[in-house]
Amino acid sequence: MPNPTAAMLVIGDEILSGRTRDANMHFLAGELTKHGVDLREVRIVSDDRDAIIAAVNDLRAAHDYVVTSGGIGPTHDDITADCIAAAFGVGIDVRDDARDLLQAHYDRQGSELNAARLRMARIPEGATLIDNPVSVAPGFIIGNVHVMAGVPSVFQAMVASVLPTFVGGAPLLSQTLRIDRGEGDIAGPLAELAADYPDLSIGSYPFQKNGAFGANIVIRGTDGAQIDAAMSRLHGIFSE
Repeated sequence: MPNPTAAMLVIGDEILSGRTRDANMHFLAGELTKHGVDLREVRIVSDDRDAIIAAVNDLRAAHDYVVTSGGIGPTHDDITADCIAAAFGVGIDVRDDARDLLQAHYDRQGSELNAARLRMARIPEGATLIDNPVSVAPGFIIGNVHVMAGVPSVFQAMVASVLPTFVGGAPLLSQTLRIDRGEGDIAGPLAELAADYPDLSIGSYPFQKNGAFGANIVIRGTDGAQIDAAMSRLHGIFSE
């Protein structure tokens, strides 16, 4: 039985402009892999209402889980929560439990829960809050969409909160073999190997070092015995 699938939607002009490097995709991919959920797609969209709504609806229809990052802060351009509500056709407003979390947090800091900060308590109708132990402002879950902050430390904490609720399959395993030959020499035998092991993912990642060409061959799958057998055969082919 195939593993459940996931998609990630990264939201923010700062990512597309190159001002900010996205670290969340790498983290999420690793955590989902360990949990037996296959990350199949990642999209990056600007802070544009129509683009966000369209992407959310596409991804939630195509995958078991969707994780978003970015756009749930206090500033005017943080529009993700409103867009998620629009995608699901539900209302959005300040919710008491989210407001209480923020009020307690800013009271402890001796700061005011002003109108801008209160924006972070606006939650779509029917959503469940995601705990944020780092900076308190919650994410939320609605349907199969998990809406999280873009700040890496907060994103990682939110992923840790929700991942146990994901129904995973078998963890994805991998082995790597370095072959010091050009891809043109490797391609034929590698295609035959891939045809004989259709349940495995076999990838070739070329490199050039000190004028020599080679490739790292990575074999991935959920069946350790199959991976061992394919890797053994790969060794045999290129040790001849």
